[in-house]
Amino acid sequence: MKEISGRAKSGGLMLILSFLVLILSIALFVKSIADGTGVFIILSILLFTVYIFMLPGFFTMQPNQAMVLVLFGKYSGTVKKEGWHWANPFYTKKKISLRSRNINGEKIKVNDEMGNPIEIAAVIVWKVENTAEAFFDVDNYIDYVNVQSESALRHLAGMYPYDVSEDSDALSLRGSSDEVSEALKNELQQRLGKAGVIVEEARISHLAYAPEIAAAMLQRQQASAIIAARQKIVEGAVGMVQMALKMLSENKIVELDEERKAAMVSNLLVVLCGERSTQPIINTGTLHN
Repeated sequence: MKEISGRAKSGGLMLILSFLVLILSIALFVKSIADGTGVFIILSILLFTVYIFMLPGFFTMQPNQAMVLVLFGKYSGTVKKEGWHWANPFYTKKKISLRSRNINGEKIKVNDEMGNPIEIAAVIVWKVENTAEAFFDVDNYIDYVNVQSESALRHLAGMYPYDVSEDSDALSLRGSSDEVSEALKNELQQRLGKAGVIVEEARISHLAYAPEIAAAMLQRQQASAIIAARQKIVEGAVGMVQMALKMLSENKIVELDEERKAAMVSNLLVVLCGERSTQPIINTGTLHN
């Protein structure tokens, strides 16, 4: 539904008018008693009825609030201006907040793209933008937001893996938080737009492997970290060995044949790649003994 501006008059002006009607009603009633004229009594009663009829039309609006007006089941408009207003007393008035609201979602268990069970939760900031859609296009817009938010989070978790290797450019739930949050926001907006809701922000607040596989995944992460660290150590050690052989040759410190070079390379790699400190052995003989 398209939101339209509701018609409402100034509450102060209508209050003055209602007091004038009341005063005129009292004056006619007094005059009817003094003159004994039945016409004035009828007019007095009619004016007093109008005064009573006008009273339910007053309502107040705070900042970031709206009042939806419905006349005999037909949507008549929405008043968003703050202050004191008066509208047709026959209007059914439904107040709605336009302020930003938070959803701190509970942890839910889902499967990621790789089929691993994970726990995930999100914080969502939203507010009502179209009051007509919020009231008339869905049954209960607050329940609709809660249900669709959980559904969108489940769908998003199944689109990405929990984690990927360091040399991979693929998106993951853990390593691509900004991209995943933007995707979640867009998904929510598509779902909640029909309820007149605008999503201001969506962020993953909790992300972890499910308890039944958490220990195994921790071992896997540790193994991956050890392999990556070993790879860096070996690359650095090979570079240092190359540099050592090059400097010995260029500076003509010592001439080594291929067998001695192989022995030196082996010793340097043991020293550089070993997990424990090496114990030096001093050769008191010649280079070839």
